[in-house]
Amino acid sequence: MNTKRRVSLGGMPLLLVVLAVASGCSRKEHMLVESDYSYRGNFKRYTSFCFAKVTQDGDSSMNNPVLASAIKSRMELQGYKLTERKPSLLVFYKVYYKDLRLQGYAQPEIDNWIKNEDDEAKYDPVKYNLKEGTLLVQLVDARRNHTVWQGYASGIFDQQSLKSERYLRRAVRLVFDKYRLFAKGFIVDENNTPATLEEDLEDGRD
Repeated sequence: MNTKRRVSLGGMPLLLVVLAVASGCSRKEHMLVESDYSYRGNFKRYTSFCFAKVTQDGDSSMNNPVLASAIKSRMELQGYKLTERKPSLLVFYKVYYKDLRLQGYAQPEIDNWIKNEDDEAKYDPVKYNLKEGTLLVQLVDARRNHTVWQGYASGIFDQQSLKSERYLRRAVRLVFDKYRLFAKGFIVDENNTPATLEEDLEDGRD
């Protein structure tokens, strides 16, 4: 069962997102997978998450069990615990069936930036024309109610492939491949195998 909390998009400062339906005919383009993040994010401190429940009557694009399951699995794989009790992050996702325009930002890869956390880094706006079949995933700092990361994959599926569990899970994988961070207290060994700090401590006691 997915853990969810109600969040009003109207009251949420979605700093990194500017969306609008784009006009024009539908045509095949190269797939685009990108991400943006906030320099105010406390990425080294996040440990848990739950799904934000956005009230949108009849909008299945924001309540898809396959997408939710795939996102949950990926977050847990990277060490984040699903909880409704004071989660560090709220997860929001949506599928856009039509073309849209999105303002993103040209930034260093997040795992490179986080090594130094340059507070003087600037946002360099980039406008994208995304084609139909776009998955958007956002991570929101639950305490500050501030979007800290968003990933999006465009042109990866159409109305037919949206019914395919394989395509949906692939879309989630592509998006989260841009979020190469682990939860606080979650480490990777020399063989790049994730392990929790607690498990390592227990092994050391044997």
